[in-house]
Amino acid sequence: MNTRKLLSMVAIASVLLYSCSDDDDNPAQINEEELTTTMTITLTAGNDIVTLRSRDLDGPDGPNAPVLTVSGPLTANTTYAGSIGLLNETETPAEDVREEDIEVEADEHQFFFEVGSGLNVTTEYADTEADYPPLMGTNPVGLEFTLTTTDASTGSFSVTLRHQLKKPNDGTLADAGGSTDIAESFDIDIE
Repeated sequence: MNTRKLLSMVAIASVLLYSCSDDDDNPAQINEEELTTTMTITLTAGNDIVTLRSRDLDGPDGPNAPVLTVSGPLTANTTYAGSIGLLNETETPAEDVREEDIEVEADEHQFFFEVGSGLNVTTEYADTEADYPPLMGTNPVGLEFTLTTTDASTGSFSVTLRHQLKKPNDGTLADAGGSTDIAESFDIDIE
C-alpha cells in the first residue's frame, strides 16, 4: 500500500515539474505597438493636394514634441480622397509601418477621425479589412478615406490610430478601446 502511494506521489510530482518547466519551445508572441515617428495624411481633389504631417523623430517618449505641418488650406465644398502613410524613421532605412504592420494586421487596427467644433468637414472610411489580403473582414480600417468640406471655416481635425481594439465598434474611441499607436490634432482652414 505504501509503495502504491509513493508511486502516485512521484507521478504527480513528475507531471507538476514538467508542466512548470520554463523550457517552452513555443513562447507566446507579444505583439507590441508599432513605433510611428511620422504620419503623413495626403488629401487629394484633382490638382488640389494638401498634406498634414506629424513628425516626432525621438518618438512619443522622447523629450521633443512632434512637429506638425499643414501644407495649405482646404477648398470649400470639395471632396478629397485621403490616404495615410506611416513611417518609423528611427530605423535606417525608414520602416514603412503602413505596409509592414498596419496592412498586415488590418483586423487589429483602425483610424478614428474627430472634427472639432466649427470645422465644416465630414469623413467616411474608404477601405475595409478585406482590402488587405488575406483578410476578409468588413470592418473599416481608415488608411484610405474621404474628407468632404462645406463652407469656409477653421478648426481642429484629429486622427487617432488604435491597435488591438474591439471590432466592430460604434465608430468612437470610447467604444473601440485598445491602445493608441499615434494620435495628432491638426489646425485646418477651409477657404
